[in-house]
Amino acid sequence: MHVLFVCNGNVCRSVIAERLTRALAVEHALPNLTAESAGTRALVGFPVEPLAAQAIEGLGADASGFKARRLKNEMVDNADLVLTMTQQIRDQVSQLGFGVAARTFTLLEAHRIAHVTGARSIAELHRARNDLSIVGRENITDPVGLSEQAYCEVGDRIAEALVPLLLALAPHEQARLAADERTGLVIEPGAGSPPLASFLAAHRIR
Repeated sequence: MHVLFVCNGNVCRSVIAERLTRALAVEHALPNLTAESAGTRALVGFPVEPLAAQAIEGLGADASGFKARRLKNEMVDNADLVLTMTQQIRDQVSQLGFGVAARTFTLLEAHRIAHVTGARSIAELHRARNDLSIVGRENITDPVGLSEQAYCEVGDRIAEALVPLLLALAPHEQARLAADERTGLVIEPGAGSPPLASFLAAHRIR
């Protein structure tokens, strides 16, 4: 499952989500889970914002080697799932092509639907969205210009929504292949309790 994360500048929120997803894929042995990010008004070529990099590293992920990119139609076309940081960006992305809206959600929206309904596929998320009323404003605020604490809070909020969502939506094909080799599929955090595993345990994320 290839996930595209979208925010405005592509130097904070969407990068945190992208790099957290990559760390999650490694830690939970999900090689088919991949991620990239982009911005609707990206600061093209800029590295991740330093305080966002600290938040990424605090979550146990790697912030290095990043350059901001502007959102392009082909990125959306190549994504199985598009997760945006705000409803406004979600609506912008949804208009980029036929069928795009069915696989485009705000991160908080997708997490809520999966949590409430038990949805385990993108199609199930979309069907359930049509049955559920919107609950408040499901946006993650841009922390640019704010304090280090604000960046940490944004990072935690992204992680708290993203980790259980991605673990729920991990491709069924990969689970079945793993089950063929082992009796059942029980994925445990890696030995030594790395930072991401510690975060999950501390927040009781399953």
